[in-house]
Amino acid sequence: MTTTIEVNKQSVKQLLETGKDKLFVIPEYQRPYAWSDEQIQTLFDDLVEYTKSKLDSDYFLGTVVSYENDNNQQEIIDGQQRITTLFLLLRAMYNKLSSMQQSNKTANFKAQIESSLWEQDELTAEANFEKTLIVSKVMGDDGNKTFNDILVDGKADENAKDNYSKNYLQMVKLVEDYASKEPEAFFWLIRNTLNKAILLPITADSQDTALTIFSTLNDRGLALSDADIFKAKIYNHLTDDQKVNFIENWQKLNDEAIECSESIQKLFYYYMFYLRALENDRKSTTPGIRKYYSKNDFAKLYDRNIMDNLRVILNLWIVVNNRIQLDNESWSKNKNIRKTLDSLKSYPNEYWKYPVIIYYFEYHNDDNFEENFLKFLRKLLAVLAARYIVTPTVNAVKASILNLNAEIVKSPQPKFEFAMIDEENLKFHIKKCT
Repeated sequence: MTTTIEVNKQSVKQLLETGKDKLFVIPEYQRPYAWSDEQIQTLFDDLVEYTKSKLDSDYFLGTVVSYENDNNQQEIIDGQQRITTLFLLLRAMYNKLSSMQQSNKTANFKAQIESSLWEQDELTAEANFEKTLIVSKVMGDDGNKTFNDILVDGKADENAKDNYSKNYLQMVKLVEDYASKEPEAFFWLIRNTLNKAILLPITADSQDTALTIFSTLNDRGLALSDADIFKAKIYNHLTDDQKVNFIENWQKLNDEAIECSESIQKLFYYYMFYLRALENDRKSTTPGIRKYYSKNDFAKLYDRNIMDNLRVILNLWIVVNNRIQLDNESWSKNKNIRKTLDSLKSYPNEYWKYPVIIYYFEYHNDDNFEENFLKFLRKLLAVLAARYIVTPTVNAVKASILNLNAEIVKSPQPKFEFAMIDEENLKFHIKKCT
């Protein structure tokens, strides 16, 4: 199917006004608003400097990547931090205009800002301050309501700790100081922010296309991960009561994964190999995890045990990577098991991990797990080491590992169907290595 995108240079005012037809939405999987006071100061200083320069050229603010979701909304994939900041800046400017002596200039720019921030009556153009052109749904972010309240009321708590409030109050001060020192230039600053500051909106035909564009363009920070998308999918599938616990569990799992040099993204990736083994999928081509989990409308993510299953996989890596013994899991105290796992960690690619994960996941609650696990690990190490000595490439074991994965879920004594190695050939390569 052909992928389509639309790219159309627009002023801040032109872009924000499109929110009247298609509301801007910052989706659940986005990260919370995080601009610092230095970034706020830099943006404001740049706009002031541009205004002083009186250049004819436009001032480029950057790209905004979005796609139209099923609710006819502009779902923002990239640029949410920038757009959020512009909404807050224009609200601060509107507040200042409202406090000034009314004139043709104040009326003009108030009307332009109203058209950029709020819905308006189609006949009278009267702004409905309760209906903003943007809504944030960032998962677990209490600031979503704060952001909306600031746009509605133009007020923020002086003692608030959230970035919306802190940045808005900083903007109010910057605007107030500039308007007091440069009252005439202040109108030009508003004019330039609305009509000369330029954004490059890139509208994609789907979420996948938009995420691909973002990953290609983004060089300012971490791109959205597949795990961010999965988090939102699971979250939206839960009841309100379940959502609070889910947010806490997700954050805890994420923090603990990072502590042992893993990530939730990797846990989903490892879990995919287990699910593929259950499906008897032995194909050597490994699918991308978003493509894999998106099958059947992300049905695999809605398994009520998915967070517990990711936790089981993480427990293995807590032992392997951090060398920590786990309560109620005697195998984690077994020195022979831990030595063998340490040896496997030295294997030059990750294919040893998948059968180990699957074996542990499938059988760790069995009474004789510790004994069987050690036998399995030693056999795996022997096979992989011998194969690597003779043929040190990924392709030498890839197909055999995927076959082994599928055999593991059938039996705690799985068949190892690796290609036979000639004993003399092995001896020759061992001597060659020494």
